[in-house]
Amino acid sequence: MTTPPADAPYGTPDAPRIAVRGEAHLEVDPEAAHLRITVTARGRDRRTALDDLTHRNATVLDLVKSYGDAVTHLETGALSLTPELTRHGRGERVHAYHGTVRVHAELGDFTALGELATRLADLDLTQVHGPRWTLRTDSPAYRHARQQAVHAAVQRAREYAEALGTTLAALVELADIGADEARPVRGAPAGGWRRASAAAPTKETAPAPLDLEPQRQHVHAAVNARFTLVPPTL
Repeated sequence: MTTPPADAPYGTPDAPRIAVRGEAHLEVDPEAAHLRITVTARGRDRRTALDDLTHRNATVLDLVKSYGDAVTHLETGALSLTPELTRHGRGERVHAYHGTVRVHAELGDFTALGELATRLADLDLTQVHGPRWTLRTDSPAYRHARQQAVHAAVQRAREYAEALGTTLAALVELADIGADEARPVRGAPAGGWRRASAAAPTKETAPAPLDLEPQRQHVHAAVNARFTLVPPTL
């Protein structure tokens, strides 16, 4: 009996090969909600704009931190303080200064999400974008999808083998779709908690919380699999 070379993508009459693709599609509940908060300030001189921006940023951070363990991650992103020049007249005359700070908050407790988003949106010159629903990077949903994709590949290969009146002999190869393609590696974003001196608004003065319904997440996994077959009698 002869066997094909290990790197050959084909089989022989004595060791036929079969190649299949297995896929899985899951729909699961989200595990995290992300809010992107933009704090702005504008003043006629640099110091006034910076002081207002610092105060509003501290208020936002204190408010988010007041929700404790419901907030799983908090980080400050881009900070900018830009002079605005007058549109008319000669020379570079500064008309005002415009400052922004971007804050990212991740929540794992969705019961606090609507109230926090509403209270943030109620702050002066503060924009709230979100929520953006996601799964954790180590979510078991990804593992379940990969396992189901493998099971689907094996089941499909068995069905082909049964159609030929034979059975699977051995697994030759199992690979993620696109496993051979090089992908850039992204580092984890840096950031952490910062102290803020301004007090957060009291909950008694907050508006009624928004009712936010979590968005179901779609998880997809796909594999390529190659098997050898027991030679069928055709």
